[in-house]
Amino acid sequence: MAVDPTCPVCRTADIVCGKWTLLLVRDLAEGNTRFGELERSLTGISPRTLSLRLRALEEEGIVERRTYPEVPPRVEYALTEKGRALLPIIEGMRAYGQRWLGLEDCASDPVAATAASVA
Repeated sequence: MAVDPTCPVCRTADIVCGKWTLLLVRDLAEGNTRFGELERSLTGISPRTLSLRLRALEEEGIVERRTYPEVPPRVEYALTEKGRALLPIIEGMRAYGQRWLGLEDCASDPVAATAASVA
């Protein structure tokens, strides 16, 4: 739905502005995470929406899905290099919220330390 598919800002906004996307990336910054852990950390997201968002991020190359051959099967999600490159954007949003909106850090904000190591 980019206004201009050749504009890098439009294309990036197309990817990251989907509901829950940046929060998923924020939570995946902690490392490998299972579906149930993501569902618990994102209060209000439905399992269907979570599944669709993860699949879309996987198709964009932002999230990697790993299935382990165990019984029962274990599936974990992790950020790819492309996904980790979004962490400075999230860090910038956190800093903006603190400075201009008077908000404190979230209870679980793994991005601050991770974004510094990516930059």
